Amino acid sequence: MSSAALPAVTPAPARPAWVTDVPVLLVAVVWGASYLAAKGITTAHTVIAVLVLRFAIVLPVLAAAGLRRLAALSAPQWRGAGLLGLVLGGIFLLETYGLVHTSATNAGLIISLTMIFTPLAEAAVTRVRPPRSFLAAAGLSVAGVVLLTQGGGFTSPSGGDLLMLLAALARTVHVLAMARIKAVQDADSLSLTTVQLGSAVAVFAVLAALPGTGPSPWAVAADFGAAEWAGLAFLSVFCTLFAFFVQMWSVRRTSPSRVSLLLGTEPLWAAAAGIAIGGERLGVLGALGALLVLAGTAWGRRSAAGSP
Repeated sequence: MSSAALPAVTPAPARPAWVTDVPVLLVAVVWGASYLAAKGITTAHTVIAVLVLRFAIVLPVLAAAGLRRLAALSAPQWRGAGLLGLVLGGIFLLETYGLVHTSATNAGLIISLTMIFTPLAEAAVTRVRPPRSFLAAAGLSVAGVVLLTQGGGFTSPSGGDLLMLLAALARTVHVLAMARIKAVQDADSLSLTTVQLGSAVAVFAVLAALPGTGPSPWAVAADFGAAEWAGLAFLSVFCTLFAFFVQMWSVRRTSPSRVSLLLGTEPLWAAAAGIAIGGERLGVLGALGALLVLAGTAWGRRSAAGSP
């Protein structure tokens, strides 16, 4: 049948932008709050156990939701996703150990440097010099981190600050690996996430079984009170399941750049949660540093995207 024979269809009214923007913005909010939530239920001795519990809760749900697509993955896709999962496990270990030894505000702002590190690393790999405006934005962000970590005076950054910096670098490696492992580029996003998280949980489970790595996940779970279980549920349900499915839903209804812009507000919410709920204080230097980090990452994101 030719298109001329089709009846006229009245176009559906355009969906208001806020219908898509609000859920994505909520993801940025819960991700920002996740630093404070993770810090509240984790100690230096329970990092691995908490990671096992956090992701073991959501993994069966993800696997059940994408069972058919998981079965359709090829062997190279399984291997590629598994390798990415090992990197992802390293990221979570660095981030969570870092959180234990720094503030939620610092953690959220320092990890945002991934938005600067990734284009710089990509430029190094492709040997394409980034725009001068981007380099200036990167310098502004780094200066901001220096000031942020010196809120109480010019001292050496804490061990937690350095771990968060390493986590930002590890996130950069993860992004570049996803772009360059050909086997995973055409893989279903739900299946890819499930295999990555499964690989990361396997790493955490092996570490948890080793002597000297802290109490078992079951012992930690048994000691949790209502507040700790609420924090764990928030991390598992909202910061993982909700965030993932909203991203899948939103990228089909708006532009990736708009999603990226909204998710880029994560460090702002991390700072807000740390100050308003966690009672953290930045000081004058720290506040100036936080502003420079936010300005630098926003400017750098626009420069990398080729915006004026």
